[in-house]
Amino acid sequence: METLQRQVNGFNSKDIMDTVGAIQANPEIAKFKFRARNKWISGGHNRSTIQDFYGGCTEDETRKHPFVFDNSEPPILLGNNEGANPVEFILHGLAGCMTTTMMLHAAANGIAVDHVESFLEGDLDVQGFLGLDDTIRNGYQKIRVNFKIEGDLTEEEKQKLISFAYKSPVFDIVTNKVPVSLQLQD
Repeated sequence: METLQRQVNGFNSKDIMDTVGAIQANPEIAKFKFRARNKWISGGHNRSTIQDFYGGCTEDETRKHPFVFDNSEPPILLGNNEGANPVEFILHGLAGCMTTTMMLHAAANGIAVDHVESFLEGDLDVQGFLGLDDTIRNGYQKIRVNFKIEGDLTEEEKQKLISFAYKSPVFDIVTNKVPVSLQLQD
């Protein structure tokens, strides 16, 4: 008998079940290594490329071309606006990961959603980054996230969707210390 393939929030419920089942059978499948490369161009302008990664027990070769992201600063922070600045990319990554996580978990729980938007705002005092006041953190002091969720949903279901956002890997990264090692490459 053929298993019914149902689409919820753009995800195929059978694919979700198959992926979870495969990971339960072999937890090594769940281990990923994501990579980014970056080159300085001039001033505050640099460029990152993202293409290859390891996951599902193999090197991924599905991306034929790299994703390219220019990083820069606005003029008030001595840049020329060649791209968003890196702390803005953190907001982008956080929004994207929380939204994807929310929608994937919603689909796995059979909760159909019509529309999701988020607005993020982070507070950052550059005195820390510039070394002018070592009592001020170099990064964000606080990030606020507001979600607008629409669909035939109860208030309880909307709150459940918000709880799914807390499972986001990027949420975990920005709310917990992650060991980062720096070294010179030959």
